[in-house]
Amino acid sequence: MAKVRAPRNRTIILKEDEKYLYSKDLVNITECVQIGSIENKIANQDVFEVLCFLPDNFVDLLILDPPYNLTKTFNSSTFRKTTIFEYAEWFEKMLGRLLPQLKKTASVYVCSEWFTSTAVHLVLEKFLKVRNRITWEREKGRGSKKNWKNASEDIWFATVSDDYVFNLEDVKLKRKVLAPYTDSDGQPKDWDNTAAGQFRLTHPSNLWNDITVPFWSMPENTDHPTQKPEKLLAKLILAGTNPGDFVFDPFAGVGSSLVAAKKLDRKFFGIEIDKEYCLLAAKRLHLAEIDPNIQGYHDGVFWERNMLAGKNASKKAASNAGVTKT
Repeated sequence: MAKVRAPRNRTIILKEDEKYLYSKDLVNITECVQIGSIENKIANQDVFEVLCFLPDNFVDLLILDPPYNLTKTFNSSTFRKTTIFEYAEWFEKMLGRLLPQLKKTASVYVCSEWFTSTAVHLVLEKFLKVRNRITWEREKGRGSKKNWKNASEDIWFATVSDDYVFNLEDVKLKRKVLAPYTDSDGQPKDWDNTAAGQFRLTHPSNLWNDITVPFWSMPENTDHPTQKPEKLLAKLILAGTNPGDFVFDPFAGVGSSLVAAKKLDRKFFGIEIDKEYCLLAAKRLHLAEIDPNIQGYHDGVFWERNMLAGKNASKKAASNAGVTKT
């Protein structure tokens, strides 16, 4: 039975005719392919069936968001929790199969939950140069009566070599200024005084508390239980690639990384084993042509959570007063 949704619910769903329409966008790879045949495509297959047919050295950015070491049902399949050692063995087998596709200048970001994050680190250390661990606040989730609530996830950052892309200026965060210092002549020091408020562009850190997990009123939301926000993926893509570079996501889910790549003018290829998730990803890619916006990213800047709404309100007030804002 179809879910009954609230009138303002913006969750992306698939109609029966759309399933047929978007299935035409999916590819099935059964022999060795060239880059052109997988560019901006989604393969509805098991990742281990596909990797042996892909070209070598085509990936600028590898985004890995594999099933976490949790018992979790993903639509038509269930991943069951194993020991940390078994998960490490599985992850190492998978990563080893992916290494030939990476360019020497490639970056790798791996998403993980807390319990097996250390195992992911140790496996990455065997093959790549581990640069950092990002921890991001995931404000959703149930509490616990006998433990601390799990409200964060990790993203490990690694590179193939010491020659890699990191676009610092593209991933700075716009924050409200709490202590607006001025220089000797009274001018703002490292911050801007605007009609929307006092703001500063800050260097990106490895602690992210500006991410909103997709929910029912957001236009990017789907019924996927662990969907990553476009804003989060946009940070990884902007930091680790230049326009026209190639982003590869072997566990694409409902396509957040692919959609973000498309909106940011990058090439992409995704693999996803679940047919419905592939179709939702394909639909989202079509919707991206209509609306290329990424929530929380505006005017080439990442905004602190809930700050953009205040900026828009200020712009509206200025417009009503006959003031032109930039």
